[in-house]
Amino acid sequence: MSSKFPKKEKLKSESLIREIFKEGKSISSYPLKLIYLEIKVPVKTKIQCGVTVPKRNFKSAVKRNRIKRLLRESYRLNKEQIFNNIEGSFAFLFLYLGKEMPQYEEVEMNMRVILQKFLKKVPDEKTIK
Repeated sequence: MSSKFPKKEKLKSESLIREIFKEGKSISSYPLKLIYLEIKVPVKTKIQCGVTVPKRNFKSAVKRNRIKRLLRESYRLNKEQIFNNIEGSFAFLFLYLGKEMPQYEEVEMNMRVILQKFLKKVPDEKTIK
């Protein structure tokens, strides 16, 4: 599995992002929150991922962009945990909820925790249906 983050894996569809906020389920590991939604329409990849940082907490675009880069990098390095262990296609949206600039180690640790929680939660939901 390649540890790249190609364009086809990026979540860019405005309608899908709206749908994630409306119908998605969430998992938190402060200061990160993952909102995910299973995609019914066939896509080229198993997961499409997006990141966001609220302007309310970080007025400076430079700080928001730095946090988004940290989130994307930690996802890119840890995504093989998910790609090898799920069935179906999902849309992910990572939100940064903290109010101070994070260190990379903190972001990566929370990213691992949140992805592990996702892997535990998804099979349980499939058996309930």
